[in-house]
Amino acid sequence: MTLVGCRRPQMITRLARAARGTALGTSLIATAACLPFGEMAPSTKPQARPDTLQTGPAEPSARSALLSRYYARMERQLLAKGLLRTDGGGLDTPYTDTMLLRNFERIAFYDEYQRGAGLMPSDGRPGVLRRWDVPVRLGVEFGASVGPEMRKADRGTLARYAERLNGVTGHSIRMVDRNPNFLVLVLGEDDRADAKARVRRLVPQIDPRAMELFDRMPRAVHCFVFAFSGEDNDSAYRRAVAVVRAEHPDLLRRSCYHEEIAQGLGLPNDSAEARPSIFNDDDEFALLTAHDEKLLQMLYDPRLKPGMALRQARPTLRRIAAGLVGGSG
Repeated sequence: MTLVGCRRPQMITRLARAARGTALGTSLIATAACLPFGEMAPSTKPQARPDTLQTGPAEPSARSALLSRYYARMERQLLAKGLLRTDGGGLDTPYTDTMLLRNFERIAFYDEYQRGAGLMPSDGRPGVLRRWDVPVRLGVEFGASVGPEMRKADRGTLARYAERLNGVTGHSIRMVDRNPNFLVLVLGEDDRADAKARVRRLVPQIDPRAMELFDRMPRAVHCFVFAFSGEDNDSAYRRAVAVVRAEHPDLLRRSCYHEEIAQGLGLPNDSAEARPSIFNDDDEFALLTAHDEKLLQMLYDPRLKPGMALRQARPTLRRIAAGLVGGSG
């Protein structure tokens, strides 16, 4: 295909801060590649969602079993510390419209790393607003190592989450069985080779640097998402591919779904000041909170447009935040 004038996308990944003992951590922004609008894969007819990627081993490898035990222990330790909350925040986590505005600016307009420069820290300057400008059609594929019970449960989890995000954002977001433009791959350690081939079929021109996570995926990498912009608008997302480890126990896996899909909608950064929020390195909250719903409402407010600079958007953002929280200061 012709890539003349093609815009560069982002890869957004969640990494663990091993030294701090947390499960989810900082954001990484890197460069991959993009396809012309409307082209998810080089196919000539609609493709049904495969139930698995390839036929795989009947029993998990020693490496996969070891990872399962490691992540289960990690989840237990975090829960014992009162982390990975699922209550969405409450009286102990108050915030004002000013705080909401500050958190949105940091999470939506700033990147942790430079785009297209691997792990090189960003220059600290704000970017532009990025979000989807086409309906989001969420699909899921499972690696061969994933059992039927997990598949059934996780499809239900993703369908309910898509319905929630559709209501929160006012943007069309729903689960589909065919031709997703936001694909979630749930993979065990033994599935990564097949998944790499699958991603290359979906995005033939993907940057080799973006595929390195499939070659050497350390256990500190829990899940990640590639978000691809359109060739006609670098700030408008048109497709995404998220990868979630199947070795995670239920809550950590749900946490990955919540965070990666929300990040893939256009909230790429973290803020240590954001609370209650999954966009924070402290792992206090496992699932999307009421505060995070407001961030997504702000992101998809029709008064904002993809590509808006922070200075241009700030007056409108102040009014939106005041309306969502009540202008409490």
